[in-house]
Parts: sequence; structure tokens; C-alpha cells
Amino acid sequence: MGAADTIVEVDVPISTAPPRLLGLDIGRKRIGLALYDPADGMVRGLDTLQRRTREEDLTRLARIARERSATVFVSGLPLNMDGSEGPQAKFVRDFCSRLERGSGLPVRFQDERLTSVEAESRLKDAGWSLKKLLEEKRKGVVDRMAAVLLLEDYVAAQGLNGGQA
Repeated sequence: MGAADTIVEVDVPISTAPPRLLGLDIGRKRIGLALYDPADGMVRGLDTLQRRTREEDLTRLARIARERSATVFVSGLPLNMDGSEGPQAKFVRDFCSRLERGSGLPVRFQDERLTSVEAESRLKDAGWSLKKLLEEKRKGVVDRMAAVLLLEDYVAAQGLNGGQA
């Protein structure tokens, strides 16, 4: 075996760092946003987007992902209580398919059944009145909280950061 035939093993580091995730709670009027940062293992709510046109929404989400260095979108998937997919789930899947093509980033799905109910419950537990809750719901606070909850669920299910969000 000559020098040209020598096999050399080289260790090539493979990035195993957890991805930065941009969580989406997609509704017909608003899109709640949350970000998972593996550096500190925290999920934080971001501003809620008021829906415009589909193309504008897709462009804004791709821009936010770039600005936040997100590498994966995680969208809530609004399943029916029996686990089946209804019209809203089809709407979300179609939107996310376009988002994946337009942004070049993968989209993962997380069951979001009851996240909005849980978000409202947490806000009530924090002392919010029904009047304040309704006012803030219009501003997207519930959507943002729902995005945080679904992203926390995804992080835990994937075992990222030891399952701690």
C-alpha cells in the first residue's frame, strides 16, 4: 500500500447544539410568537403579529427568524379533542408549508390543544380580571402566552435542555 493508498481518519466535529426555535401560535387574526434560546434554556414570549396578507405574514416571520437566529419554526397544530385534524389544522399546515418553502427553515408541529385555555387560566391565576383578560386578548397577550406554552411543551417533548423549559 503506497502513500496515496493510506487511509487517514479525521474527527470532524458535528454540531449537537440545540436549535434556536421560533414558536408560532397561528390564528386567523394574530400569530403569537415565542423564542427558545438553548444558551439559557428559556422560552420567552415575543410580540404578537397582527395578521395582514398571507405573503406579508410569511415575509415577516422569515425576517424575524433571521433576526433572532432561529433555525427551526415550531407551530402549534390545533387538533380536535379526539386528535383528528379539522379545518383550522389544515389552514395551519398549508400556511406552514408555504413558510417552510419561503424561509428555507423546517417547521415542526406541536399539539396545541388547550394551550389558549391554559394561557387564559394562567393569566387569571396571576390576578387578571375578566375585563382585563378580554382587553389583553385583543392585543395578543393570550396568543403570545399560548406560543410560549406550546414551545415549552415541544422543548420538553424533544428533551432539549434536559426537558426543562
